[in-house]
Amino acid sequence: MDLTRRAALQLAGTACASLATGWGGALAATDAFGPEMVIAKARELAAKPYVGPGDALPESLSQLSYDDFRRINFRTDRTLLRDGGSNFGLQLFHRGSIFKHQAKVNLVADGTVKPLFYSPDLFDFGDRGPPQGLPTSLGFAGIRLLYPLNHSGKMDELAAFLGASYFRFLGKGQHYGLSARGLSLGSGGPGEEFPDFVEFWVETPQAGQGSIAVHALLDGPSVTGAYRFTFEPGTGDDVAVQATLFARKDLKEMGLAPLTSMFLYGENTLNRPRDFRPEVHDSDGLAIQSESGEWLWRPLRNPTRNSVANFFSKDIKGFGLLQRDRAFGSYQDLEALYDKRPGYWVEMKSRLGQGRVVLVELHSNAETDDNVVATWVPDIQPKAGSETQISYVIHAVAGPLHQGGQAYATFETHNAAATTAGKPSVTRFLIDFVGDRLKDVALDVSKIELVIWGSNGTVSGPSVVANPAINGVRASFDAEPPPGEDIDLRAFLRLGSETLTETWTYRLDSAKPV
Repeated sequence: MDLTRRAALQLAGTACASLATGWGGALAATDAFGPEMVIAKARELAAKPYVGPGDALPESLSQLSYDDFRRINFRTDRTLLRDGGSNFGLQLFHRGSIFKHQAKVNLVADGTVKPLFYSPDLFDFGDRGPPQGLPTSLGFAGIRLLYPLNHSGKMDELAAFLGASYFRFLGKGQHYGLSARGLSLGSGGPGEEFPDFVEFWVETPQAGQGSIAVHALLDGPSVTGAYRFTFEPGTGDDVAVQATLFARKDLKEMGLAPLTSMFLYGENTLNRPRDFRPEVHDSDGLAIQSESGEWLWRPLRNPTRNSVANFFSKDIKGFGLLQRDRAFGSYQDLEALYDKRPGYWVEMKSRLGQGRVVLVELHSNAETDDNVVATWVPDIQPKAGSETQISYVIHAVAGPLHQGGQAYATFETHNAAATTAGKPSVTRFLIDFVGDRLKDVALDVSKIELVIWGSNGTVSGPSVVANPAINGVRASFDAEPPPGEDIDLRAFLRLGSETLTETWTYRLDSAKPV
């Protein structure tokens, strides 16, 4: 998996507000702008052979260590969009180190496009100073949007586009964790493609305007696309995405609204590394809401071998990678602040027929690796020469998404603790459920049934007991997969004919997860 996004997170930081000054020749008005112009560019590009984004760099930039590259910062006194009373700011990322691909950047003001040209004066290079002879055609690696998210008058990073088609954004009080992508092509499989955002158009907001629109041109060997991202931080912690895609080839495993995250270990990890932190992850589970309204929760894992799972074969209302555990004590990390990482919930707006949510989990030994992808893969894939329109909203969330009973924590135990003690092939699961009816002190827990199902193998020993520590209940059962095979599990709580909780689902590998 491409690790650009993880590196990009480490470049995120807080920027101070200031007026954009001294741009001079870096701005030059050209064509009139409209969203249809980006669509026309994508359509025209799709009819031509693919040519990758410019990645030729002077050795002084291409050979930079990542730490030295991180020291190159956009000068806050050159921040764009601050003139005229706008609440937004725009900064640019320098090219260099692993960020070799060039992205063109344009401002749009009064319907007119104004390209931004590179100048070393726009950046602070630290004590070393800028390399000599950098051309104005160097371009940029990406863009960063600023907004006073948390305190009036103090500019925070709202969103950033950096590396391939990766982008990320924040809500109030949140810290960067997972990210999104414009498109995925074959995630988790051999020959995965990573299309690039090769050009941006940022619409200049009017004074007092609470939203900002960014247009992006996507280009890759198999597909091009015209994207529009609308951020409204004054209204909600979300971004609306509209895109028109043009297939160069017959597409396979095209994933829409892909989310990328990291899961190293959690409470469900049997053999944790020697680390002072109880858990290390940007997200701890995949949530899905089906068209019928059923909620599904799949705790994430760091598997011993790469794993791909498919959920539902019909339309959905939404899906997301969430950080459900918000307790600092679960992480004990004062720097990474995993307890403040947002979850991203994708609300599908356009309907492309039936499909499935695909979850990719890759084995990893480092928290710098992005080893989790979730995306919506439609059953009918675009053919060469076709045009596809998509629309969805991504919400940056921290709290519960529904009011029903939820799986709060998942634990695996060694076989010695299992009901069938002494059988190495048996794993005992403990699932803590909270919320809704489960917090009712008058609820008779002895009448609650744990409904469990396994795709193969055996499940046995169900139990449900009160868990006053979380004001909920703890369910447990044993699972034994056939030799050399995996087993997919599902479980929920029921009281008579009433379903009390969402459906918990999990994959138990024949080789136990690490």
